[in-house]
Amino acid sequence: MKKIIYNKFDKSRISGLPRVTFNGRIIVVQTEDDAEKAVSYLLTKPLLGIDTETRPTFKKGITHQVALLQVSDEDTCFLFRLNIIGMSPAVIRLLEDQSVPKIGLSLTDDIMMLHKRADFTVGRFIDLQDYVSELGIMDKSLQKLYANVFGQRISKRQQLSNWEIHELKDKQKLYAATDAWACLKLYKALKAMKESGDYELVVVPEPEPVKEEQEQVKEENI
Repeated sequence: MKKIIYNKFDKSRISGLPRVTFNGRIIVVQTEDDAEKAVSYLLTKPLLGIDTETRPTFKKGITHQVALLQVSDEDTCFLFRLNIIGMSPAVIRLLEDQSVPKIGLSLTDDIMMLHKRADFTVGRFIDLQDYVSELGIMDKSLQKLYANVFGQRISKRQQLSNWEIHELKDKQKLYAATDAWACLKLYKALKAMKESGDYELVVVPEPEPVKEEQEQVKEENI
């Protein structure tokens, strides 16, 4: 039986789906020595999921630098606290690496934010937003994509929390790790579907214009 996916997933359905979270090891990296060890471990893996978090701002004209870089394999996620260790040589080595594909979502934004911390040559990255379009999926958010492919819900409650807090809360750690890991899981599932062709894309009809818009179109055509 072919797997059913949608070109656009109904957002209203997400709240009713079972929640999914990363259930592996989460390791917080706050020293350059630990960053070296973490990167050496990560670069032995065939694929990595990647994401960033930045402290939100609620006042016009105030911005913050990216505070967290999370990188995950299937069962271990490292949270690099860039607001503490900065763009250490190990972090730069990871970002410039050309051997291990690093899977993320909206990577242009993430890389732009990382470049504000330090200059580096962009390594091997794969953006899920580009990848899903090849299968006819139009959604761009991680939450919608994961719901579409796996029928599970990723919570976004911690997204606007303070990522520069002295000690990350357990809920923040889990949220950050889940996002990076989910990118990896999505890529592997989508790649398998693409290679096997064992899926069916359901195109959701566009909603009809509301009555006022229809009347306006009639008037313009008179």
